[in-house]
Amino acid sequence: MNTHTGMALHTKMAIGFVTGLVAGLVVHVGAGGDAEWVRWLTTWITQPVGQVFLRLLFMLVIPLLFSALVIGVAEMGDIRSLGRVGWKTLGYTVVVSTIAVVIGILLVNLFRPGEGFDRALADSMIADAGSRAQAIVAGSATQGNAMTLLLNIVPTNVIKAAADNDILAVMFFALMFGVGIVLTKSPLAQRTKDVIEGVFEISMTLIHLVIRFAPYAVACLVFNLAALFGWALLLRLAGYVGVAVLAMAIHFFVVYSLSVRLFGGMSPLAFFRNSQEAIVMAFSTASSNATLPTALKVAEENLKLPRKVSRFVLTIGATANQNGTALFEGVTVLFLAQLFDIPLSLTQQVVVMLVCILGGIGTAGVPAGSLPVIALICGMVGVPPEGIGLILGVDRFLDMCRTTLNVTGDLAAAVVVSNGVEDRADPASG
Repeated sequence: MNTHTGMALHTKMAIGFVTGLVAGLVVHVGAGGDAEWVRWLTTWITQPVGQVFLRLLFMLVIPLLFSALVIGVAEMGDIRSLGRVGWKTLGYTVVVSTIAVVIGILLVNLFRPGEGFDRALADSMIADAGSRAQAIVAGSATQGNAMTLLLNIVPTNVIKAAADNDILAVMFFALMFGVGIVLTKSPLAQRTKDVIEGVFEISMTLIHLVIRFAPYAVACLVFNLAALFGWALLLRLAGYVGVAVLAMAIHFFVVYSLSVRLFGGMSPLAFFRNSQEAIVMAFSTASSNATLPTALKVAEENLKLPRKVSRFVLTIGATANQNGTALFEGVTVLFLAQLFDIPLSLTQQVVVMLVCILGGIGTAGVPAGSLPVIALICGMVGVPPEGIGLILGVDRFLDMCRTTLNVTGDLAAAVVVSNGVEDRADPASG
């Protein structure tokens, strides 16, 4: 596997995916997953490599999500001076992200792309998942009825919640902490915000280091799955990609069109036509942060939005309004649950939806930034995190699609929030 320094990371990951897939299929056809030497290889080489990669991701989840959520809320420090702009932005983000996740979850439940595996094979893969996922499940807040779940969101001890990987409780505390920073106008509060920004930057640096290890982990994780599941794996993977893209297309063309028409007072055709420069940039870079300068230019010059509103909404949106990421996370977790024949109750699916919505706020706007969140959600609902090896293999294309959804959603939010706040020259009128 050629992974020299000059090669793009997504190319390395694609090579790792193909290498692991082909090798796994050859082993599946030639020897089967139960051969002694195959068991030795997976037990002592490929499985440990994949486990190390997953553990590194889990290690960074809490500091990354906590710091990203705190910063995302604290950046709304202008919420008082902008008045209803800040609250309108927040409300729009929550509502549209909820719609995105619901679309994804409904389509996965409708088409069920992960179904069809032999239960014995699924149980074997679950048994190989190791103790890490079980530890997360044991400490998660998915146990009990809906009222218990609701109460558990508010932690009595945030340190214990972090230690138990109770991610909803940690996220709630992060949101409250961010609100506290916004409301506390003092130099010490500002310094605290700077420290948390430092934690975020350090976490992102470490995430980038871990992701550099991803091509090898992808090869190992996919090898394990292909050796066990064989050709049926390709069919399920194609179905997963199809459902994810369909959900994103529905949200892109239907939800955003209705948003800008009904609540933004702008023609959807004019919106998409004037936003195409940012849309192309988002698709090609797969990074909301990298597309931000282009999105700001499009909002001010093409969509003719008020500068103070567009800059506020788009800057916040690059981190906090990631509809595509939230949708993708929900589709992925439910697909993997179906793949491993793990039925999720309505309560568990609601948990997935809530974490995906919050994860859309706390996910870094960089390629593969949603990976730690997906791994953690899988552990919360008892799905083997090893399954993300499959997702990594096709993630580049899906990352481009969901980033396009994220950036377009930010621009749609800017249109909606600008409507009625300040007069603007409507590009649809020309």
